[in-house]
Order: sequence, then structure tokens, then C-alpha cells
Amino acid sequence: QVQLVESGGGLVQAGGSLRLACAASIRTFAAYAMAWFRQAPGKEREFVAGITGTDAAYADSVKGRFTISRDNAKNTVYLQMNSLKPEDTAVYYCAARFGVVTSTPSEYPYWGQGTQVTVSS
Repeated sequence: QVQLVESGGGLVQAGGSLRLACAASIRTFAAYAMAWFRQAPGKEREFVAGITGTDAAYADSVKGRFTISRDNAKNTVYLQMNSLKPEDTAVYYCAARFGVVTSTPSEYPYWGQGTQVTVSS
């Protein structure tokens, strides 16, 4: 059974940084695309970033500020978030699917429980 556990959320001032981590219990982790999504109150869940192998994709709203990476030896994916803005405030979710990254939430069968990121102005 696949389990994803996020960590690293918290409260930060605008302009600050946070690093999220997602530990995955997936036997063939390297074969899975890993992604981060976020959901703000009253809004739909949206794609933030995803990584297949070493190929990364980003939402336009976070390009140049966020970096996704993975450590296949540790079965972990990271999201380094710099220059945070109040509009980045949301619950951030880790997701996994076999194959390549997509930006559609329904195409990911595995999800973590989410971690809250709050950016104060």
C-alpha cells in the first residue's frame, strides 16, 4: 500500500523560504512521477510542480521561486519554496502516479494528508 507523508509546512513572512518534504512508501519509487499540488480555502486544487526522473515542470505562478527535487535513495521528494508570497498560502499536497507528470489532480491515485503553508504579509 502506497503512503505519502508530507512535512515542513508552517508560518513564514512574505519573502521567506520553506522546504517541504514528502516521504513515499513506494517500492519502485524511481518509476513514479511525483508532484506537489496546493489548495487554498474556497479554491480548487492546483498543480504546483512535478518531477519525472530529472525532468521538472512548474506552474507559471511559481516558476523561478520554487524548485522540486527528488532523492530516489531516500524515496523522498522535496519542494524548496523561496520568495514566498501571501498568495502561496494553502494546504500543500504530495501526489504520486506511475509514469510521467501531469497537472491534472484526478490522474494521481496516491495522495498525502497535506501540510499547511501560511505566508503573512
